[in-house]
Amino acid sequence: MGNLKSGAVNAVQSRPEGGTLLRIEDLRTHLGNPAHPVRAVDGVSFEMRRGETFALLGESGCGKSMTALSIMRLLPEPNGRIAGGRVELDGQDLLDLPEVQMRRVRGGRIAMIFQEPMTSLNPVLTVGRQIDEAVREHKGLKGAAARRRVLELLEAVGIPDPPMRYGEYPHQLSGGMKQRVMIAIALAGEPDLLIADEPTTALDVTIQAEVLELIRGLQQDMGMAVLLITHDLGVVAQVAQRVAVMYAGQLVEVADRDQFFSAPRHPYSQKLFASLPDMSKRDQPLRAIAGNVPALNRAFTGCRFAPRCHRAWDTCEAVEPRWIGSRTGQGVRCHLADSQLAARAPEAPAEAPSDQGASAGGRRRAGTGTLLEVEDLKVHFPIQRGVFKRTVGHVFAVDGVSLDIGRGRTVALVGESGCGKTTVGKAIIQLLRPTAGRVRFEGTDLARLRGRALRRRRRDFQIIFQDPFSSMNPRMRVGDIIEEGMVAQGLVSGAGQRRQRVESLLEQVGLAPEHRSRYPHEFSGGQRQRICVARALAVNPRLLVCDEPTSALDVSVQAQILNLLRRLQDELELAYLFISHDLSVVGYLADEVAVMYLGRIVEHGPVQAVLDRPLHPYTRALLSAVPTIEADSGRQVIRLQGDLPSPAAPPRGCHFHPRCPQAMPVCRERYPGTTAQDGRQVRCFLYGDPPNR
Repeated sequence: MGNLKSGAVNAVQSRPEGGTLLRIEDLRTHLGNPAHPVRAVDGVSFEMRRGETFALLGESGCGKSMTALSIMRLLPEPNGRIAGGRVELDGQDLLDLPEVQMRRVRGGRIAMIFQEPMTSLNPVLTVGRQIDEAVREHKGLKGAAARRRVLELLEAVGIPDPPMRYGEYPHQLSGGMKQRVMIAIALAGEPDLLIADEPTTALDVTIQAEVLELIRGLQQDMGMAVLLITHDLGVVAQVAQRVAVMYAGQLVEVADRDQFFSAPRHPYSQKLFASLPDMSKRDQPLRAIAGNVPALNRAFTGCRFAPRCHRAWDTCEAVEPRWIGSRTGQGVRCHLADSQLAARAPEAPAEAPSDQGASAGGRRRAGTGTLLEVEDLKVHFPIQRGVFKRTVGHVFAVDGVSLDIGRGRTVALVGESGCGKTTVGKAIIQLLRPTAGRVRFEGTDLARLRGRALRRRRRDFQIIFQDPFSSMNPRMRVGDIIEEGMVAQGLVSGAGQRRQRVESLLEQVGLAPEHRSRYPHEFSGGQRQRICVARALAVNPRLLVCDEPTSALDVSVQAQILNLLRRLQDELELAYLFISHDLSVVGYLADEVAVMYLGRIVEHGPVQAVLDRPLHPYTRALLSAVPTIEADSGRQVIRLQGDLPSPAAPPRGCHFHPRCPQAMPVCRERYPGTTAQDGRQVRCFLYGDPPNR
């Protein structure tokens, strides 16, 4: 980590430790029509101490980000407004400051890192220029002094070769580097408080571990507090000292990290833990939370979580629970914690194993026989330059992938962004035409099919995309979206029969038949993903390519979709190619896992063997970086040096050797062959016949 203790930041070291830095009391934020407002934040109170990491946890739509924007006074124009409460920074109420003074606070005393760095950075300004703006605004540095400070910040956040990166544009950086640039901009004003809004959600586990470690180290160096907004319980366990759980605009629980992870008190917190997928739950449905977060444009009379709570009774529907505990410290908002009401609560009923979309029993035995055979698949994209588009090279996106998928089986494809996972999925179903190799579906080589013959076979395989909203036409109703494939394939004749089929599919994925007349924007993220599943099922496929179908979803919604996919596989004998970087999801759903690095599979085998006893050094690094809810597990994270190399210029020899902690001289000379080891296939010189070392 670079040195932050320059002359410009020596004052940071004298900050007092441990006292209250931020105090929020009864914060209320409204959006939209003043007559019927959306109560995005509805009476939130908490404190943050200097130097601590305070995690704000909850589902999408619960008010986490709106709380942060209220602190920064960056509410959406023109209908966002703070309706009441106090936001005190070192005793000064920020809500009383005129805008000209608040600008000095933003980026100075309080800085914010947003979830998606690419949309936060200006694409037409260099990285150095954007950090330089923050340095000039908040530190008054100019010219050579400003440039030196920018280079110090780039070095401090771990970006290699700062002078070169200074003149590069955001699109020239990897996702992890763009997030590091955002952190550098946030640190330019030497803030007392850093607000990190889902800073690692879109990142791979290896980059996520690096960014979290970076924030933790900078926090120690600078003595700043961190408000971490996330829905990832594993991330919270790794970095937070205290946790606040938010639901429907209110805090429902605040606790120290250890207390929260050992004995969560609110039923919503307990259900979040029960929704987490892992290997131990493979033979049972996940305990997903039924329903959705309620709309916040109405007044509530009882507990907001009552419609989804298995412990709710009549009082929960009629009486709003009060906060039990200190006003801004630890506590819980639940009648079960209220000594005056808890005695009246009925005995806890036996909770159903899961909500909609789950199968009742254990995993059904998969079908027999191979459905898909992929042999030496290659997808190379030409790099063209000049007026005449002369080919000067190739991007080796997929460079010799082989795998089989059996009927009713799930093969997971994992690896960092840019390794070629999605390209493999698209090439298998011929959305991208392979450069070389064979893709046999029930013995037919799809790569050789053209025109009508290929269109006819497309009913056998479909794809579910990562972002359900962008994969649907926003001007089409849901019924028309689902019907589209049936019409194209000529599967169901007559509008009446198609309508019945659409309604049946909606019910199959846990939605109501009347939803067919709505538009995509009228649904939650989990519901939109269910619609995409229904659309894929409309043509009766036997193989589904699932491209990160749960990566953008909250843990409770993710559990619903995983239960749905498992039930459909059991009922319809579907085969899945499941593309993901979430190894806990892979451990729950997959039968086999293939680990991909720079266009090639480096390890492939049964999921339990690979995840429990990884052989390839890259697989070990991936697994070590996955955040777990055991904060003191003692597991050592393997830090990979550098970023994923460019697939346009892969390293000579083993592609992983520049980042491998166990690289040998032979690794630099040639690519390892495939070795059968411990029931799986691995491409590494550490196994098989001893190489010339």
